[in-house]
Amino acid sequence: MSDSASGCTEPRTAVTEAEVEALVSGICFKTGPPRTVGVEVEWLVHELRAPRLPVTPERLEAAYAALRTVPLGSALTVEPGGQLELSSPPAASLTECVGTVSADLARVRAVLAGDGLCLVGLGHDPWHTPRRFLRERRYDALEACLDRGGPAGRHMMCTSASVQVCLDAGHEEPGPLGHVRRWWLAHQLGAVLVAAFANSPLLGNRPTGWRSTRQLLWTEIGPGRAGAPPLDGSPRTAWARHVLDAPVMCVRRDDGPWHVPEGLSFREWIRSGLPRRPSREDLDYHLTTLFPPVRPRGHLELRMIDAQPGDDGWIVPLAVTAALFDDPEAAESAYRAVKPLAERTMGRPAPHNPLWIEAARSGLADPELRDVAVTCFEAALAALPRLGATAAVQDAVSTHLDHYVRKGRCPADDLLDRLDGRDRRTHGKDLSS
Repeated sequence: MSDSASGCTEPRTAVTEAEVEALVSGICFKTGPPRTVGVEVEWLVHELRAPRLPVTPERLEAAYAALRTVPLGSALTVEPGGQLELSSPPAASLTECVGTVSADLARVRAVLAGDGLCLVGLGHDPWHTPRRFLRERRYDALEACLDRGGPAGRHMMCTSASVQVCLDAGHEEPGPLGHVRRWWLAHQLGAVLVAAFANSPLLGNRPTGWRSTRQLLWTEIGPGRAGAPPLDGSPRTAWARHVLDAPVMCVRRDDGPWHVPEGLSFREWIRSGLPRRPSREDLDYHLTTLFPPVRPRGHLELRMIDAQPGDDGWIVPLAVTAALFDDPEAAESAYRAVKPLAERTMGRPAPHNPLWIEAARSGLADPELRDVAVTCFEAALAALPRLGATAAVQDAVSTHLDHYVRKGRCPADDLLDRLDGRDRRTHGKDLSS
């Protein structure tokens, strides 16, 4: 979620609706043979010896200052609540990507351990309430905007973490690696990835009733900010229209707080020209304020996977997703496996449809999601040698398949199993309770 954008500037040339559609189509889907892969790994930062104690802002600031002196191959950024994110550069292979991020994480962990801190792989903090660490006008505006919809926005900003897999958009031409197929597959397979890697069942150290509370939070933020466009047409056209009709988070200005309009779409901003006409810079910024489960940024950014347990748990969703998209045989197997699931969406965009909601609620306890996940994991495991994956990566995927997927389990079930039975009270969906 730590998208960077330049500071506010005086508007230059105003954009029209037609120009926005052309710009978005050209910027967000850059087609060609899939050649690169990347990953963005977000982590909660906890006290090493007493993880239930909140880390003070002063300790976080000192730790991040130390980390900025460490040479890393990945970009290091900080999320609004103090979560740490490493974003790999585009890698020519899965092995290269894993190697770069693993080496960077080892360096980061060593520095944090020296300060008595550690990285924790959970989709949502099970103990701490949302508390903003970054005090910037962007996040002031985002908080004000999301607060209108309830408490989910602050949880998303400050107490959630994910594994985001980045893949090339695909060929212009049709086929298993074509960009139209990959766009469709990302939104149907996405529900399977939510279920297989759900790892956030707790809030206030009590079960929420959802295997992925993090995905629930994204759903509650609403379709304009965190939803996908319909899948019934060209990906470029659908996304461009979605961008135009999505709510404007803020109108930036050079001095003072940024204006946070209510119910103003980018299309309406263009037509009204108030409080000023939007520019190309405003469009670029607007794109960074949209958080769909699959975000096209020239490449495809799959954002639906909870942060994973253990030092290397993030490698499994990266490897499985890369294999199912970039190996033609595995991509075809995944497409056939998930195609029947499309009926359960009832034609509604992700994540606000019955399939995605059930994936977040039940994980792989849903029999159909479990069966599809088994098929997809087996296809990915068969493809990994063809992608040059190391034996360690293949073993990690095989272990996840046997320990979780075949048993209809996900990492969230391990967390729930550790709770004392007397404390397993379900609060349900209302996060304000």
